[in-house]
Amino acid sequence: MQRQVYVDGQYLKESEAKISVFDRGFLFADAVYEVTSVIDGHLVDFSDHILRLQRSCRELSLSLPVAPGELKKIHDELIDKNNLKEGAIYLQISRGNAGDRDFLFPSTEVKPTLVLFTQARSLVNNPKVATGLHVVTTEEIRWHRRDIKTVSLLAASLAKEYAHAKHADDAFFVEDGFITEGSSCNCYLVLHDDTVVTRPLSNAILPGITRQSLLRLAEQDGIKLEERSFTPEEAYHAKEIFLSSATQFVLPVVTLDGKSIGDGKPGRITLRLREIYLDMIKQQGK
Repeated sequence: MQRQVYVDGQYLKESEAKISVFDRGFLFADAVYEVTSVIDGHLVDFSDHILRLQRSCRELSLSLPVAPGELKKIHDELIDKNNLKEGAIYLQISRGNAGDRDFLFPSTEVKPTLVLFTQARSLVNNPKVATGLHVVTTEEIRWHRRDIKTVSLLAASLAKEYAHAKHADDAFFVEDGFITEGSSCNCYLVLHDDTVVTRPLSNAILPGITRQSLLRLAEQDGIKLEERSFTPEEAYHAKEIFLSSATQFVLPVVTLDGKSIGDGKPGRITLRLREIYLDMIKQQGK
């Protein structure tokens, strides 16, 4: 059965969904997006995703085509129409169809293009929780406004392809000798005194919604936190490494650039943070 998707006010079969060849999201990556997880038919951290979406739109002078409350209704309708129990909903807003290709923003008002679709996948029972991830580092080649969640993801795709070629699961970007973040995730060290270290927010990294929840939960659980930059060399000698994202939640990293991290197994702090994050999701769904 075909998925039902949403395009500019209409629910359509995916084969019937179309946007203009002149859409600026297609021509210039002039668009922003969000991905919200769905567990047991319920959205995870939805209000925080919408707040970040609104910020991304403001930073690019993009108009939100519908109110946040209406976006919630669209998400819920897609969950219902596609009988989505577990997976994610992708949302994208572009500046729209300006009628031709021109680098300048449209001089007249153009209606933004709003697209949403579902992706059914297993999120909770991820086999990588037990085995851990193998990660490599790669040069940071992205632009300098990574705090805006734009659809310009070619550098991230190249990083993932590089990792795949190295028989790894993912890649961490390195800039000026410091790890920024992963190709589509935030990253963390656990020091030998069990302190969790992660890079502070700036225009160098995306303000992850899962990151935001994790830091709050870690503090509530009595886990020590430190927000600062760190090098690959420090990471090689960490007790644990893990990453977080909206659809991966918390996943352990057991090797970095071929070097075993800690005892080479998923660590206690990492697994505890995943546990309390999943507990939070269950509470949201009640």
